[in-house]
Amino acid sequence: MIPFTDEELIPAVEGVIEKVRPSIKLDGGDIKLIDVRDGVVFVQLLGACVGCSSSGTTLKFGVERELKTAIHPELSVMHVPIGWEDRLDQLG
Repeated sequence: MIPFTDEELIPAVEGVIEKVRPSIKLDGGDIKLIDVRDGVVFVQLLGACVGCSSSGTTLKFGVERELKTAIHPELSVMHVPIGWEDRLDQLG
């Protein structure tokens, strides 16, 4: 169980996203934090990342690994497709 509330996690998650953002931008993409709910970090990949075959790897082995290392090992990342920002409960 993650010993933080979603609200407590948001600043730490934003910090990790800022740390990984430069590498994502190198390839013409970007990343946006949508929300944190029950240890799931909802993000949206933008720019060149949209439709890229490596985007899943970027999320799991880049963003998620960094979140688990820097904040808590039980965190996970979920990609939010464009237009699904208000339907997070339907993802997964």
